[in-house]
Amino acid sequence: MPRVSGRAGIDYLAGMEEKACIVTGGTSGLGYATARTFCAAGYRCYVIGRNPEKTRKSCEEMGPMAVPVVLDLSDLESIPGVVSDIVSKSGRIDVLVNNAGINMKKPLLEVTDADFQSIIQTNLLSVFSISREVGRVMQQAGSGSIINISSMAAQYGLPYVVAYSASKTAIEGMTRAMAVELSPMGIRVNCVAPGFIKTPMTAKALDSDPDRKNRVFARTPMGEMGVPQDIADAVLFLASEKARFITGAVLPVDGGNSIGF
Repeated sequence: MPRVSGRAGIDYLAGMEEKACIVTGGTSGLGYATARTFCAAGYRCYVIGRNPEKTRKSCEEMGPMAVPVVLDLSDLESIPGVVSDIVSKSGRIDVLVNNAGINMKKPLLEVTDADFQSIIQTNLLSVFSISREVGRVMQQAGSGSIINISSMAAQYGLPYVVAYSASKTAIEGMTRAMAVELSPMGIRVNCVAPGFIKTPMTAKALDSDPDRKNRVFARTPMGEMGVPQDIADAVLFLASEKARFITGAVLPVDGGNSIGF
């Protein structure tokens, strides 16, 4: 079984038997880095994506520990069946990473009810639905770890992303509520709140808005953007026994952006 060392040389999962995890939105960006990291750590990783070809290709790149699962998470009725299928193959689910999410940049006064509902459906309702289904599996095992992915949009106000901000703020509240109910069952629930991370999407957004880019760096004490591996490392830590006494926490991984001035 592979040994995975963090940047400080910590052996997180040395000697463990093969475990199973689910990473939603695992075909690109933060989700891809997270799924790849869990695969390298010896997990059988079920990577959920909407696009069949992209999901298959991403899993091929990650190696034999990655298993593609094609699912549009906004289709809530399909979630229980997919979770049941994963359990039938793996016999267990040790970790759930709720990473999938969509965004829409639009002035508040132009956002329709349908626009708002679409973001909430994918970013919030699907997280609740899959967490409930996986939580039932983890309850039977008496252990498990659920890690939700939030955003700086839940830490302070950002213009033009009202629905996204609402969904991510709700994710942080739901993390705490879930932790209170599930932790007595042996299921820890935590949340990672990424700052500004170097991805093609972020680069495109900031490069086209120099003023916003300058504000990002001005309020980030570490003076740089993070990389997807920073998020993956934090998620792996929260899933590991090194975090055995951590639950209900929201961990900003942002270079200090959320506390900068």
